[in-house]
Amino acid sequence: MAQRNVRLVGEVISVNVAMPRTLRRRGRDVPTGLWKRPVAGAVAVGELGLEGDLQADRRVHGGAEKAVYAYAAEDVAWWEEQLGRELGPGFFGENLTLEGVDVSGARRGERWQIGSVALEVTEPRHPCWKLAAKVGEPDFIKRFTEAGRPGAYLRVLTEGEIVAGDEVRHRRTVGLALLSAHEEQHERHEPECEQHRVDDGATRDGDDQEDDSDDEQHS
Repeated sequence: MAQRNVRLVGEVISVNVAMPRTLRRRGRDVPTGLWKRPVAGAVAVGELGLEGDLQADRRVHGGAEKAVYAYAAEDVAWWEEQLGRELGPGFFGENLTLEGVDVSGARRGERWQIGSVALEVTEPRHPCWKLAAKVGEPDFIKRFTEAGRPGAYLRVLTEGEIVAGDEVRHRRTVGLALLSAHEEQHERHEPECEQHRVDDGATRDGDDQEDDSDDEQHS
């Protein structure tokens, strides 16, 4: 039988934040925080997220329950193989790119200590059309969902600072696995995701693309 509450260790590969950007969709500009880039040095983490990070629409992402989004470096590497191009840290809109942590295999209620910040896993990510626009595949949301690599949203229990290279320490819990929650969420939201499938009218401001509604601070 697998042990419960076993302490595991990983590492922060990068801390990523986004500045304002817009996508043009159906005749209007849509703000997005999906285009995140690694930053040097320690970054302050508060109840509502990372200092300097854009949260475009807190109706559907961000806020206390989705203050921080984490994604595994191993999953980024897997997607690089699938898509045949380099993506790099922050590509999926994650604030924290982690190595050695089974992010998508985490459980709700699992607590992580990173630097001076304490975090708690809340739910998997269910992205909208903005990610499809960034990847350049109209049906990418379905592909992302079926891959079973959603990443994890976290709430901030103790504010502090995080820097690349920080150790990630956490314990497994007996809560609902994120992949199970991800599958349930997909079943509930699939019609909406199809509705928000990226269309030919989605273009990005500058040299990128993005969205208007759905699950993304981190989109």
